[in-house]
Amino acid sequence: MRFCFIEDNRRVYPVRLICAVLEVSASGYYAWRGRPESARVVADRDLTGRIRHVHADNRAVYGSPHVHAALCAQGQRVGVNRVACLMRHHGIQGRY
Repeated sequence: MRFCFIEDNRRVYPVRLICAVLEVSASGYYAWRGRPESARVVADRDLTGRIRHVHADNRAVYGSPHVHAALCAQGQRVGVNRVACLMRHHGIQGRY
């Protein structure tokens, strides 16, 4: 989270200054920046796109249980709690 803040503001303030204020090492920031994304992050991004697609195809009515069922019907192996967590994190919710 801190490194993301540094990344977003590095054009406005010097990186070393932001690192000092946030009490993180500049070398840690640069190591984070050069590190590739984890497989989980890539999979979550793909799954979030699928969730948004299923949600939109059903007039934004479906909540996480129905979205999960629709994904399973498409052959996607995913847990209902993971779908619920991703939907909550991205502000996707069914209509009441």
